[in-house]
Amino acid sequence: MSFVSHHVERRTRKNTFLRQINQIIDWHPIEKEINKVYKRGHSVDGRPSYPGLLLFKMLLLQTWYRLSDPGVEDMVNDNLSAMRFCGLQIEDDVPDHSVLSRFRSELTVKKAFDRLLRKFNKQLEERGIMVKEGAALVDASITNTPRRPKGKTKYEIAEDRKEDLQSEESKLEEGKQLKLVKLKQPGVDEQGRWLKKRGKLHYGFKKHIAADQEGLVTAVHTTTANEHDSKGLKPLLKKTPRSKVKKGTYADKGYKVPDNDKLLEELNIKNRLQHKAYRNRPLTEWEKRFNKLISKDRYKVERTFGGMNRWFGAGIAKYVGLDKTHTQHVLEAIAYNLYRSPGIVMSNAQN
Repeated sequence: MSFVSHHVERRTRKNTFLRQINQIIDWHPIEKEINKVYKRGHSVDGRPSYPGLLLFKMLLLQTWYRLSDPGVEDMVNDNLSAMRFCGLQIEDDVPDHSVLSRFRSELTVKKAFDRLLRKFNKQLEERGIMVKEGAALVDASITNTPRRPKGKTKYEIAEDRKEDLQSEESKLEEGKQLKLVKLKQPGVDEQGRWLKKRGKLHYGFKKHIAADQEGLVTAVHTTTANEHDSKGLKPLLKKTPRSKVKKGTYADKGYKVPDNDKLLEELNIKNRLQHKAYRNRPLTEWEKRFNKLISKDRYKVERTFGGMNRWFGAGIAKYVGLDKTHTQHVLEAIAYNLYRSPGIVMSNAQN
């Protein structure tokens, strides 16, 4: 222990949130999972490299406080509460922002973040913060990238909710999507795609999530922006624990396609997808009542997206490429679940 550690503790008592997270989460299983994929080496002068858990905690701070890599480095250097949260003493060195970037990239390549989300959720279940058995609330949101094409060059554009799928192999009807030549431009995220939604053009990716009945995120799937929402259901259910869909899967009418109906039937999951009207086939009175009942639960997942956008600035891609944007999406999910956890603990205690 540092000889000034008790002074640091005294100076950081008012920042309760980070202390509450350290009390709620047992970091040993998280560190063990990180160490499976992050192998510590040595620096140029022969010293051991920084622990993976320290770097991961810096990623959480970065998400919670909307910081860049250099920004979170400065925060941990200057802020005693952040230093304490990361397990550093005041005389310890703080990792350089380039180390943090390489760490994030390594875990992205090894697809570790989805597994870390499951590890956190398991602990939240054990503490009664996340429900063990319930329904999956599914929805998608656009993540725009600032690295979008510029100029008058024509690109492939898809219109949201205008794809009428009959099977996974079905093609878009003629005229629903413009298949045009895409020319390369410097500074453009080549993996992003255009989407036209409510008359407004978006370029980037799409975040699909499954949430529990409290709105806490159980699974994340990332696609390009032009992929139809309905195609995200199968990958989400594959990542979601079976206990989390025991009471059904709730989603809006964008997910109501024959393939998804068949999938839910095969998996023996209650179908709670909202019905949609077709040309010359309006909704029946029963379907309207059904949709209204579903919306009373399904709105919670929309609240989840709203919380991420307000608190963490989600909805804007911070990195380049599909895989790194997926990493951002999963980090936002972990950060969101942890951010809400102290409040849920207090609420449970009062009840």
